[in-house]
Amino acid sequence: MRSHQSKDDLFVGIPQLKTLPDEQQDAIASRLLAEMEDDQKWQDQFASTTDAQWDKMAQMVRQEIAAGEISPLADVFPPQSQRIFS
Repeated sequence: MRSHQSKDDLFVGIPQLKTLPDEQQDAIASRLLAEMEDDQKWQDQFASTTDAQWDKMAQMVRQEIAAGEISPLADVFPPQSQRIFS
């Protein structure tokens, strides 16, 4: 997990951000705040999902797999060694 490195990156990045022009600082701050808000919405959504909703979603996925409507995860996100772009 990268959480420790990410925290270190944040502490290194903030002083660097302060050296940017105000317009760039504002743009980066807006993107960061929007990302944090979106993350909170996802956390709230997952926290409020009931067991019945998870069961229904799992049933839907099983039906899609059985019908051949699902792509293998390795096709969507190939292993690092097979990626063209990193």
